[in-house]
Amino acid sequence: MTSNQPSPQPRPQPLTPPPAPARAGISWPLVGGLASMALLWPLTGLTGIGGAGAPRALAVVALTAVVWIGVVGFGRVPRPVLTLTMTGLASGVVGLLVSTLVGGVGLGGEGAAAWTALPALAMDAGWGALAGLVALGVQKARGGAR
Repeated sequence: MTSNQPSPQPRPQPLTPPPAPARAGISWPLVGGLASMALLWPLTGLTGIGGAGAPRALAVVALTAVVWIGVVGFGRVPRPVLTLTMTGLASGVVGLLVSTLVGGVGLGGEGAAAWTALPALAMDAGWGALAGLVALGVQKARGGAR
């Protein structure tokens, strides 16, 4: 049965922009795992792997950079720059804690004054941000940047 009444017109909806997509957060377990690579420095020193001085330092830094950029760039981790900036900062904290607990060069040792901790952490965060930019470039080159 049909009625002769006109069908009700839909009410116009107010013009509001669609909600912004939710931004993925930082994977803190990933940050912690990548930051744990800061332990390579004391471990290579204790075991004698890599010799001493500049060759060992370059090897540890290069290996760390390759792993960070590879995991975040090829793993399509969201927010790569922020993730690796936080990783660099966490890595610096791990390094400071180890040097404080074990002694030697650092806050707990003879090599540096306590005021150097903040500049060192800022530099570690900066290296992480630089690695994050490279990882973002890897993601974009692979077509997976978010």
